[in-house]
Amino acid sequence: MIVSTTPVILSHFEDLTDPRMMRTKRHLLIDMVAIALCAAICGAEGWADVERFGKKKREWFARFLELPNGIPSHDTFGRVFARLDTSEFSRKRRTAHAQRVDQ
Repeated sequence: MIVSTTPVILSHFEDLTDPRMMRTKRHLLIDMVAIALCAAICGAEGWADVERFGKKKREWFARFLELPNGIPSHDTFGRVFARLDTSEFSRKRRTAHAQRVDQ
């Protein structure tokens, strides 16, 4: 189920550079970012925790994420996040946080 509105925090990550080749993209980067951010806020300490969190909250995530191939595995989270430009990701995270604080 696709909902037309994107949670505000995710709008900051919509144009995050995806380091993957087109043929290897089974999961949307924005979906992975959303799951990882929510899991981290809830205390996840590693990619296995992120995967477990995503699976337990799949029904909730499906309300606002596309999840075309379900919840990514912990290995997929690890591979993708290891290849992200950490400066770009941190900049976007800080912008999202600053906007939230200013509200």
